[in-house]
Amino acid sequence: MTQPDFVVDTSARGLAQLLLKIISEDRPRFDVIDRYVFGDHDNPYMPAGADEEYRLLAKRAVTNLIPLLIGTPAQALFVDSFRRGSQDASKDDLVAPPEWNHWQASRLDARQGPIYDGALKYGHSFTLTEQVKGRVLTKGLSAYNTAAVYEDPANDIDPYAALTIVREAKPDAKTPAARRGLARLWDGIYEYRVTFLSPSDLESVSVGEGVPHGGEECPVTRFAASMDLEGRTTGLVEPNIANQDRINQTMFDLLVAQTYGSFKIRTVTGMAPPMKRWTQAAIEDGQAPEGTEAGDPVIDPETGRPVPEPVNLNARRFFFAADKDTKFDTLDGTSLEGYIKSLDMSLRHIAVITQTPPHYLLGEIANLSAEALQAAETALLRKVETFRKSFGESWERVFRIAGVLSGDSAAAADYAGEVVWRDTQMRSLSRIADGLVKLKDLGIPGVGLWGRVPEATRTEIQEWMRLREEELARLKADRAELIAAGAYSAQDQVRIDREVVE
Repeated sequence: MTQPDFVVDTSARGLAQLLLKIISEDRPRFDVIDRYVFGDHDNPYMPAGADEEYRLLAKRAVTNLIPLLIGTPAQALFVDSFRRGSQDASKDDLVAPPEWNHWQASRLDARQGPIYDGALKYGHSFTLTEQVKGRVLTKGLSAYNTAAVYEDPANDIDPYAALTIVREAKPDAKTPAARRGLARLWDGIYEYRVTFLSPSDLESVSVGEGVPHGGEECPVTRFAASMDLEGRTTGLVEPNIANQDRINQTMFDLLVAQTYGSFKIRTVTGMAPPMKRWTQAAIEDGQAPEGTEAGDPVIDPETGRPVPEPVNLNARRFFFAADKDTKFDTLDGTSLEGYIKSLDMSLRHIAVITQTPPHYLLGEIANLSAEALQAAETALLRKVETFRKSFGESWERVFRIAGVLSGDSAAAADYAGEVVWRDTQMRSLSRIADGLVKLKDLGIPGVGLWGRVPEATRTEIQEWMRLREEELARLKADRAELIAAGAYSAQDQVRIDREVVE
């Protein structure tokens, strides 16, 4: 994703080789990120000669917090609507603009989530906007299979070229064509069909004839979670792998201490354990060696030593001994408090580093007021707002590309439009209503405040507008009827005018 420090071959084949090389070099790092997202973590430290029981404890010690770190901000990212920048482009803001029709046709209400997840996971993801069977649609592309190059990667929003792998190479396939992988390459004007034997085998890259894709710029858009001035993107997983490993190690140490040392050990001194002895019935059944008599001790054939009787020890039994010098004692178990405090501290550290509310990780929510909960989520909301600004610019570019492909010149030139994000904060509806009433008292039209009602969709607002128009028509009809009957008084005028205003 960074600008190469060498002269780039800008031919179609040269761009395909460069982009495949970027994908090939990024994949080992992405494989590690992918493993940690799905709980396949590096094993905690354990002795070199650890047995199977240790390995089982190491497997159970994995406490995968990575999906929570991604899902928490991703759940607060949901585009509810789009507002055009030009007033002439859409005179009635309550009527869905063409950009929103494109959104619905692409089913992005459901598909936007994986795009944000991919960006927060790897650091960036992509979308492709293209014509499909006469319709302009947008879909998401994973950074694992997609790369883009920019003239200025830190500041340009339009890629110079982009490539996505649509079919991996299959070396064991029967036909030569099936053995080659397939990719799609775009520049500002054309789309190319690319085949290859491996993303790392650049000499095997073959590029077909370019076909105009109908746009005026590369139709691939990058969604970057966090990007520096070098053009490098960073997700939420890679910086927290070390923290995740530390939590797994602490959990492993806790499980080891809990399994092997957390219980009290009973000790007996001055008493030999009872030994197993042969019975006459066992001798007659032929179980004992030849020459054995009843009462002889049972000898282990491997060690040559007498076999002790198993000690039946549980909470309902007690020990006794005939010898008065026999002593019974206990060894205290290992305290787990230190391990639990260490785990608690590690969770708090990762909450601070990732700006995740502590009660999300610790589960401690008792006796917290609404104000305390809102204060605890302030850092998360600031982080989410940062993602919204970055992703919002990307969606605006998507809508401009869709405008070009659909022939909508107003949408194609709309650089002042903005996406409307859903307010996901949990607030009392009564408090919101009080605030909206106060805003109306300041002179803001009531209709302009409808969009601030939590979870109010554009369809609902359109329905409210329809009902409002019906109510106004009824009031006008009542006034006309009273005037016609000669019974329209000043009190009626005040009453009807007040209802119209309300």
